Amino acid sequence: MTREGPRIARRAVLAAALLAPALGRAQVPDRPLRLVLGFPAGSAPDVLARLLADGMRAAVPAGIVVDNRPGAGGILAAGEVARATPADGSVLLFGEVGTLAMAPSTYARLPYDPSRDFVAVTEVAAVDFAFIVPGGIPGNDLAGFLGWARTRPEGVFMGTPGAGSPSHFGASLLAAGAGLRMEPVHFRTQGDATTAILNGEVQGMFGTVASVAPLLRGRGGPRALLVTGPARSPLLPEVPTAAEAGYPNLGFEAWFGLVAPAATPAPILAALDAAALAALAAPATRASIEGAGFRVAAAGRDAFAARMAAERLRWADVVRSTGFRAIGE
Repeated sequence: MTREGPRIARRAVLAAALLAPALGRAQVPDRPLRLVLGFPAGSAPDVLARLLADGMRAAVPAGIVVDNRPGAGGILAAGEVARATPADGSVLLFGEVGTLAMAPSTYARLPYDPSRDFVAVTEVAAVDFAFIVPGGIPGNDLAGFLGWARTRPEGVFMGTPGAGSPSHFGASLLAAGAGLRMEPVHFRTQGDATTAILNGEVQGMFGTVASVAPLLRGRGGPRALLVTGPARSPLLPEVPTAAEAGYPNLGFEAWFGLVAPAATPAPILAALDAAALAALAAPATRASIEGAGFRVAAAGRDAFAARMAAERLRWADVVRSTGFRAIGE
């Protein structure tokens, strides 16, 4: 990137920060804004959504409510927002890679079409995954773990928070790249899969860095062997990236952003986008989000729409390569 690129980006963020309050008051409906997300209260996505909501309150005089609607991997929440009426910007989906990019390839039937029923507002943040194994499993690094795993006639059992999740396909990608026999064990939630790691009931799991970092502090407990981001995580600086561990094709992340029902008027979308970008540009909000283990993305409507379209194609290829049969077939 040239030096001009960062200057342009900084000017864009500054412009959003200056315009957001005025645009928000002029265009956002005079009733509370409801952010719907398909994760339970206290989860990492819930924390992120609430940090964003706190940062946006100055631009939304009627207030913001975070509405947790967990179930079916976020499918239920997405379906509810897709059908919301009137489409006046008062109900938004705090969506993520699973519901907005992976679900069309992992579910035979959905109560929404992400490319038809939603329109992008703002990309908010992203978080890498870490591959963790229980304490006591041989191998101090990924190569050591794989060497041990290949000696097991039954292969290894990988915990996931559900079939068709990023964790599931991360395990599939690792197994395919390493020539490893792997059996996914699908749990109802990330917490259940984490409990299985702590109890040694499964031999590995991909979990977001934000959720697994607190598990890795005790001696003799779970340990991380790689992270899936392009650079090492500030929360786990001693853990190599997938590329450093010899698996450059294992890079993936969970991303989160705001989308609105497709019929939402453009002026309202512009106001909401500006308000969200202003919140993400505020030093206090950025620090809180980064402290929770996320990377601030702060991409506006057009860039976020392009990313979602590209990610749907990418994950369709990944799902196809694993031979995964869509849920509900």
